Amino acid sequence: MHDAEHPEHLPPTERENPRTSGLDALSTLDLVRALDIENRAVLPAVEAAAPHVARAVDAIVERLRKGGHLHYFGAGTSGRLAMLDAAECPPTFGTLPELVQGHIAGGREALYHAVEGAEDDRGAGEREARETVDAGDAVVGVSAGGGAPYVVGALEAARARGALTIAVQCVEGGALAAHAEIVIAAVVGPEAIAGSTRMKAGSAQKLILNALSTASMVRLNKVYGNLMVDVRASNAKLRARAVRLVRTLARCDEASARAALEHSGWEVKVAVVALRRGVDDASARVLLAESAGSLRSLLEER
Repeated sequence: MHDAEHPEHLPPTERENPRTSGLDALSTLDLVRALDIENRAVLPAVEAAAPHVARAVDAIVERLRKGGHLHYFGAGTSGRLAMLDAAECPPTFGTLPELVQGHIAGGREALYHAVEGAEDDRGAGEREARETVDAGDAVVGVSAGGGAPYVVGALEAARARGALTIAVQCVEGGALAAHAEIVIAAVVGPEAIAGSTRMKAGSAQKLILNALSTASMVRLNKVYGNLMVDVRASNAKLRARAVRLVRTLARCDEASARAALEHSGWEVKVAVVALRRGVDDASARVLLAESAGSLRSLLEER
């Protein structure tokens, strides 16, 4: 056995888990329970990383407020989770697609099928970062074991361009952390199936990415209380949600809420401000622009 293959030299995410060594011999119920027991390590690991997540959010928001963008780079499961989080920002928070961008080793084909060797292409990560990242951007590299070459290359290139660099991983230290100004490490330990980082590591990374994007959008005034006030009402369910939001926040009946939404182009904030302030849509948009989109500051002035 080479030194690099010795268990002590493997990242925890690649090591065998002694608690699940007999997994294939268990009854189905005991198998499911064993997986559940392993999953319980995720939340404490994510909670322990909370101060680093908060630091990253404040740094990301600082750049987004100045016109920067948020980029995620990942490979395999980490890349798919990154792409998912980026894709959900426009409908949830009404952002432009370019504000939060996902990049995955192997390109979009890798969302559906494994692209062999893509995560090992450090040069591809470097090139993609150089082509898409600017100095005012924030870049998050996502790698369970903290060493996917594509992600390491992207983070190194992004830092060279002057961007903020953040590592999201499930180990301490490593090549990715060496190129990150902020390291978010949710150490979940060995997987129930050795090396299957779509399991605990994937769950931890999903929670952290959710926290990064959600908390950033809250700080950018995309949320009022716990309400999704910048929702893009693109289907029947979301239009119904928009009506409920306007009814609640503008303290009006359903007909008035729907009329205001239709007049505003289904912009919840504009409809609410127009109704609460008794102004037209254009004036409501001016007020929102002057308050940096803060619905709270406009409603609490009254």
